[in-house]
Amino acid sequence: MATPVIELTDVKKGFGPVEVLKGVNLEVHAGKVTALVGDNGAGKSTLIKGLSGVQPYDSGTVLFEGKEVDIHDPIQAAELGIEVVYQDLALCENLDIVQNMFLGREELMQRTLDEPSMELQATQALQSLSVRTVKSVRQKVSSLSGGQRQTVAIARSVLRNAKLVILDEPTAALGVAQTEQVLNLVQRLASSGVAVLIISHNLADVFKVCDEIAVLYLGRMVTQIKTSETSQNDVVGYITGTKSTEE
Repeated sequence: MATPVIELTDVKKGFGPVEVLKGVNLEVHAGKVTALVGDNGAGKSTLIKGLSGVQPYDSGTVLFEGKEVDIHDPIQAAELGIEVVYQDLALCENLDIVQNMFLGREELMQRTLDEPSMELQATQALQSLSVRTVKSVRQKVSSLSGGQRQTVAIARSVLRNAKLVILDEPTAALGVAQTEQVLNLVQRLASSGVAVLIISHNLADVFKVCDEIAVLYLGRMVTQIKTSETSQNDVVGYITGTKSTEE
């Protein structure tokens, strides 16, 4: 199998006396959608914050495209090509789509904003994901639906040439049609060669779009298995601790 974009080996993280990650292993491959599932308190958020550089791991090995790295801050993670779309999306409602997609990395031409270039790049990023629900890249984010906002947040990561996109509960609080729209977008993102790691409590969504499922239980990786080789009942068993890989 090809070298994973991200490979974690024996990763640990604690806060004072509380050990949150207890030797976690994980692989995420390019062009694949990998689900990270687990109950509240399993360690999903801590695992993601380590990958994004927000809360570096205490120990363990992190390989990015086969090379060992020490991700110690978000800037380094972004330089590697790791982008996180958090559940709150981190969008500014008073700004339009272009302004949000280039927020903090605006392009200049002769000391003024290069609006034509940014608008063109934003349009191309949306087109690369076959997004057709956004009428204009100059729409204010406040006028967008939940699904459209999620689309903008994901397209922003494409604009930054991400190699690994981490999506935190991307379909939470979305309606049926908007959920379908976002799941289709996730599949197109993977089809473009990006490695996608999706955190979700919705197993129906997971089984619909994910190639592999990694299950955390109380800070340990219980299993990472191909979606085609397991069932929702088995995954629920792994999540709740009533089933182990030794059975």
